[in-house]
Amino acid sequence: MLDHVGVKVKDVGSSKRFYTAALAPLGFTVQYEDKATLGFGPKDAPAFWVMQGDPRGSAHVAFAAKDRTSVNAFHAAAVSAGGKDNGAPGLRPEYHANYYGAFVTDPDGNNVEAVCHKAK
Repeated sequence: MLDHVGVKVKDVGSSKRFYTAALAPLGFTVQYEDKATLGFGPKDAPAFWVMQGDPRGSAHVAFAAKDRTSVNAFHAAAVSAGGKDNGAPGLRPEYHANYYGAFVTDPDGNNVEAVCHKAK
């Protein structure tokens, strides 16, 4: 997981549904919630913040995955939850030999990735 990253979204409710499904395979859940803010992460460590606001200008967020199976599950869950495929799971040797990632665009146009750097 990253230390923390925040993105602004048009609708916190739809983003909660999207990110709850998309991040579940990576072991991240809602750790903080109020009317306009969500904090996702592992238990007691929210590090990905979704905040109500003007989402102009998209962000890129890459979540660390423990293995390639988790990357595949992230992509499937994110697309099933309404995300748009922005790069199917697979090796990205242009980054490095073991870079295995998958990309989706969330409901507000943010580019969201899960990546594993391990060999197989």
